[in-house]
Amino acid sequence: MSLPVLICDDSKLARKSIARSLPKDWDITISFAENGALGIDAIREGKGDIVFLDLNMPVMDGYEVLEAICKEDLPAIVIVISGDIQPEAHKKVREMGAIDFIQKPINQEVLTTLLASYGIYKAGSHHSLAEAESSENIGLRDALQEVSNIAMGRAGDLLARLLDVFVLLPIPNVNTLETSELHMALTSIASSDNVSAVCQGFISSGISGEAIMIFHDSSFNDMAKLLKYNETLNDHIEIEVMNDISNILIGAFLNGLAEQLDISFSQGQPSVLGQHRRVEELIKNRQDHWQKTLAIEVNYRIDNYNIKCDLLLLFTEDSIDTLTNKIGYLLK
Repeated sequence: MSLPVLICDDSKLARKSIARSLPKDWDITISFAENGALGIDAIREGKGDIVFLDLNMPVMDGYEVLEAICKEDLPAIVIVISGDIQPEAHKKVREMGAIDFIQKPINQEVLTTLLASYGIYKAGSHHSLAEAESSENIGLRDALQEVSNIAMGRAGDLLARLLDVFVLLPIPNVNTLETSELHMALTSIASSDNVSAVCQGFISSGISGEAIMIFHDSSFNDMAKLLKYNETLNDHIEIEVMNDISNILIGAFLNGLAEQLDISFSQGQPSVLGQHRRVEELIKNRQDHWQKTLAIEVNYRIDNYNIKCDLLLLFTEDSIDTLTNKIGYLLK
């Protein structure tokens, strides 16, 4: 009898990549869930003796799935496959019952070796991927969201290791925006707070854009403390703090994108857009640059600290064709 295997991930690209990476001679039946709530339902129905689980998902995330499995004593062996590669994430999922952790993007050899080491996989029978799932249409937005999720995890991990903290990672938001929509997206980030912001240009072959890092004013005391600034906080120190955090998050995020898309980015010098002002005041001179743009938004939060900073990557309209071509290689 075939072993029931569940792949629980909100990304179509990730579900397809994981399914393709499973051993071809493993006697299994594959089911799919696009969020944790559907995943729990599938496990209750006996479709997930083995579960490959993402952490960042809508409705119910991976941590909540692990909690529900433990609470209900569901018969599921869980292997987490995630872009959140922070040491604390590894530790947390193991404490919650996952047997192991694999980082995205999935490596077929690593996955097969891990399955064999636990005695879960033994060469023998044949399995076939469910046709409906393998033929899912994966668009630019879906694929870029998964690529951004992995890049976000790399940046969060670097920040977590440098500051010895746990970074709360969201689901990246990817959209094509007109000028008015960009204004709404930016103002929604900090609808009532005063903020400070840094921008930094980036360019690659056929791809260019600008990264905007928005810092909520309430975050500076804790950020300065974590970065071990002992001086009295003033505008000059705050600029140093912004530049330090921006260099970490923007650089690591772009490196994560570049590695997956097989490109390299050159980055300009960071520039302060303004300090302690409403976000609409900071961006009013930027909107003419972005009549239409592909935008990636990531909202970083640090556990147990009052730190909120938001990364917005804006790609020029001309970059979309190149990005589409690069993403296409990941879909083959």
